[in-house]
Amino acid sequence: MAMAKSSKMLSYINYRMRVTIADSRTLVGTFLAFDKHMNLVLADCEEYRKIKAKKGTVGISEEREEKRTLGLVLLRGEMVVSLSVEGPPPPEDDLRAVVGGPGMGRAAGRGLPTAPLGAAPLGLAGPVRGIGGPGASIMAAQAPGQAYGRGMPPGMAGMPPPPGAPGYPPPPPGMGLGMPPPPPRPPGT
Repeated sequence: MAMAKSSKMLSYINYRMRVTIADSRTLVGTFLAFDKHMNLVLADCEEYRKIKAKKGTVGISEEREEKRTLGLVLLRGEMVVSLSVEGPPPPEDDLRAVVGGPGMGRAAGRGLPTAPLGAAPLGLAGPVRGIGGPGASIMAAQAPGQAYGRGMPPGMAGMPPPPGAPGYPPPPPGMGLGMPPPPPRPPGT
């Protein structure tokens, strides 16, 4: 049953709708979304209010309508009194014919020509000889146990690895990794 109601509302998405709200204002905008509480989202929304002009003569009152541009509006469903179609959605052909304008996304060129297929652009294929990047000897595979980078710090060469280092047996029980064990607690605490 709920699907039938929502499918009826779904058929009006992108239509130009006129919504009357509880304080007698009228909003006209493009119907973008709704939910189960009848909260509405309207784009390019305009508000129309009727204002009674105060005249000195008795019995004659003039009413004027004020228009205000609101833009994107989220309208609480509790405030909606009525909803009516103002106009159909814009045709698909017109949407494609628009070139540019606010909100239109287009690819931005960076002033560089595109690379031919099959060849990576210079700099992405690897380091350029003589400019930046690590040397070939550093990039070569290292033998197990051989130090990487600039070598071992002074005094560390030939020393055993620290306990718990990857690929080595775990430290003996009670021995932390670089931290002294906590002091024993006195009884009764």
